[in-house]
Amino acid sequence: MEEVLMKKLQILADSAKYDVSCSSSGADRNNNGRMGSAHAAGICHSWGADGRCISLLKVLFTNKCEYNCEYCVNRRTNDCPRASFEPDELARLTVEFYKRNYIEGLFLSSAVEVSPDYTAERILRCLQLLRFRYGFAGYIHAKIIPGVSPEILHQIGLVADRLSVNIEMPTSQSLAAFAPQKKPKQIFAPMKQITNTLIETRALKGPGTMFKGDRLNSPDNIIGPMGLEDVTSMGNDTRALVDPRKRARKGSFAAAGQTTQMIVGAGNETDFSILTTSENLYRTFKMKRVYYSAYIPVVDSPILPDKSTAPPLAREHRIYQADWLLRFYGFRVEELLGGKNQNLDPDVDPKVMWALRNLDKFPVEVNRASYEELMRIPGIGHISARRIIRQRSFRAVKFEDLKKMGVAVKRARYFVLCCGRYYGQRKFEPETIRNSMLQMENGQQLSMFDNNWRRLEEGERQEKLALAGVI
Repeated sequence: MEEVLMKKLQILADSAKYDVSCSSSGADRNNNGRMGSAHAAGICHSWGADGRCISLLKVLFTNKCEYNCEYCVNRRTNDCPRASFEPDELARLTVEFYKRNYIEGLFLSSAVEVSPDYTAERILRCLQLLRFRYGFAGYIHAKIIPGVSPEILHQIGLVADRLSVNIEMPTSQSLAAFAPQKKPKQIFAPMKQITNTLIETRALKGPGTMFKGDRLNSPDNIIGPMGLEDVTSMGNDTRALVDPRKRARKGSFAAAGQTTQMIVGAGNETDFSILTTSENLYRTFKMKRVYYSAYIPVVDSPILPDKSTAPPLAREHRIYQADWLLRFYGFRVEELLGGKNQNLDPDVDPKVMWALRNLDKFPVEVNRASYEELMRIPGIGHISARRIIRQRSFRAVKFEDLKKMGVAVKRARYFVLCCGRYYGQRKFEPETIRNSMLQMENGQQLSMFDNNWRRLEEGERQEKLALAGVI
């Protein structure tokens, strides 16, 4: 029996490795006599905000899929080992792993077996066993299957800390081409329900809340290449989605919010279309975070990149950087990209790229600039911007002070003035500054644009393909 269970675990853990949205919990739950706890520092295979190396059981509930998405290693026509957990099997496995200190929580995704509701009901049963039979109070991140009924989704939200509905493809055209069985409305309906329930319970937190609009009833918010206009046809009264007698009490429904994931490089989408969809998701559904996964060619398809194609890891990295600017620095997609510039510069980060295209706004005098202006200077983040503002209320900020405040002066020097003096020591034109920064980075550290990085990227690609059994 145990041998069969371990075989299932091996198959389903291997099938889950391409889902990158293993996010930190963002939720605090102190131990109250039950087993385990959740910390805002996060639960994932990563380093937490407090420096801890943290882990969770990342697994699929089943990889027996009714869908035939072109990009997915678990698609129906792919010849691979198949398995499904029983609800009690996975619940017991999670508890036993926790008792042995292997994990701190559970990241549970799934293929679609029989139907979305059938699979979701089994996932719900598993999570309820964990919470109520075994008394597990640790972190749980549950993936919601597009097309699931509102009642089942709500019940899952009551026992999970974080929910996510993977959008996968950034445009409605690419979704129709690569995953014709998935419809935009099936994806956006659960997203909308999760967001409105979080708003009702006043549990919505995170950078997505910086966008205007507390409800999903603003036509201005429901736009974008992914076809977010489909949400409007579902109506604006979310009370009909959930039985009022089963409303979540404050903080009990998916307290850590919701996330989603998009694949980068499977289709021909530009960075502009990917980031525009992300911006609309943040604005419309108040996403905690959008994750990006560089497509690894592991299946044969005439409409997908060849298996010899390297995963676009550098492109994924630049998109993550641009996403950070959208969430925390107040940038908009149309400022970073648009017109002839549909893709991010692979050699410099998006903030530098924007600054070089807008040199008329620079150099900025750090002793007079507003907080918003300081945040747009390459090399200056929100902490160093606050330090600059705090110090200049006592005395003028000098160039030698910037490094002590945490400013990356090797980048910032080309875009700032200190007490009226410019320290860039280069001709103030885009190409000259860009070349100087590239030379400096190549000479100082491993970067996204030198040969060492490309060799590292190729080595990582070969390792991932080997793990996937392709080579």
